[in-house]
Order: sequence, then C-alpha cells, then structure tokens
Amino acid sequence: MAEETYQQTILEWRKTRDENIRKENNWLALAGLYWLKLGKNQFGSDPKSEIQLPERIPANVGAFEFSGKSVNLRANPGMKVSVDDQATEFAVLQPDISENPSFIKLEGIQMVVIQRGNKMGVRMWDNLSEKRASFPARTWYPIDEAFRIAAVYTAYDRPKMAFFPDLTGEKSEFPVEGYVTFEFDGRSHKLDINKEDDETFFLRFGDPTNKDETYPTGRYLVADIQPDGSLILDFNKAYNPPCAFTDFATCVFAPEQNHLDFKVTAGETSPKK
Repeated sequence: MAEETYQQTILEWRKTRDENIRKENNWLALAGLYWLKLGKNQFGSDPKSEIQLPERIPANVGAFEFSGKSVNLRANPGMKVSVDDQATEFAVLQPDISENPSFIKLEGIQMVVIQRGNKMGVRMWDNLSEKRASFPARTWYPIDEAFRIAAVYTAYDRPKMAFFPDLTGEKSEFPVEGYVTFEFDGRSHKLDINKEDDETFFLRFGDPTNKDETYPTGRYLVADIQPDGSLILDFNKAYNPPCAFTDFATCVFAPEQNHLDFKVTAGETSPKK
C-alpha cells in the first residue's frame, strides 16, 4: 500500500469515527443509564422519577414494570409514547440483546431496555444534547506504519473462558474463540481475540501508554482481514472504549493476559484535560 494512500485511508477512517460518535443515538447523545428495581419504575422529568428525563419532558409519563424476567412499558392516561415507531400506551419490551430490541421515542429522547446478566436497565439518549457538537475532537498519535503488523489467528479447540473487568471494577467471564500471535521489535507476542457474529476479529488490549497517554483501562481494535484471510493488526486504528465519551456506557476492558509490555504509540490518545 503506497504510503500516501495509506495515510489518507487512516485519516479518513479517523474522521468517520469522530463523526459517528456525534450522530443521533450514538455515544455523545447518551445521557442516562438507570437500573430497574422490581415492580414499577416511573419515568418523566420529575426528579423523584426512577428514570429521570430532561426538563422538556412531562413530569410523569408512565412506568417501566420489571417482573424480574421481563419489562413492560405502561404510559399514564393521555401520555402516548412511540415504541418501534408506533404510538402506544402499553408494550412488552424486548431488550438490547434480543434480535429486535424495542426502541422507545419521546420528544428527542430514545430509550431501550438493556440486559446485563440478571440485571435490566434503561439506556437513554438525548438527541437534543449540545454535547453532540461541543465535545472536543478525538486525538491521535501520528500515523506510524511500523504498528501495522501481520498476525496469525489460531482458534482454540473450544472457546476458553476468560475474565474481563468492567467499568464497575467487577470481572465477568466471557468465552474467547482464539488468539493472535505477532512479531514486534524482534519479539513474539500473543493476545486473546474474539471472533464476533459478523466474522470480524475484535481485540481488547492494554499497554504502558495507558498510564498517562491513552485511555487508562486500555483500547479496542478490530483486525483487518486480508483477501487471503490473513490478519493485520493496525494499531493506528486502536480506539478508545465508549466510556471515554460518556458516563453511561457499560464498557468491558482487556483481560489480564492482553496487557502488552511495550508502548503502543499509535492510535487514539486520551489527553489529560
């Protein structure tokens, strides 16, 4: 790949990533995450509501009813909301992990039920949030082709279970389908990698730059798949997890075995300010 073409490709990729987080219902519009208690969870702009919406929304719109296994939405009389683009006063809601999640819309607000283990919550986006425009542009290391590295993928005989820490400090166990090996600076390295449902290879990794140059809990990377099926780890495309942009993301970080011992001075940075 010609150096000029490669540089332009990376710059365009970075521009697209910055644009994407500013779109409706994306990370910079994310404005709330509320874990549901059993029974009724009121939603509206009333500060006493379990799910508090912006001031422009009526004080009491209705409730999310959580049975412990499922969630219903019940609007108060005269308060119709949109569920999957249909005005309604009642709906059985499908969570985000289902094939067709239920999206609730109301005056520039979008909500969805999220399921994390046995917990159910409501994620809320405010598409009228000024943060979508005012958030600073993302920052990156200079492009360095030395960090565009050929890698070999090896599938485990069967997915192994690994512990991934999350934003709360807890660790959850998830299956890992395989690992990648690569050479850098004369040494061999190995990282566990997830093969996603869409056949992409998704990597969570940490390195010594996390101390003061990049996001403290590590970064993400999607491997480039070559026409012959081989992989490239292009760390110039390493990017910050969603929690770098909002307090309401539920991020999962690199497992302990995915912490590299050399500085990856490529990809997205995280200015102290």
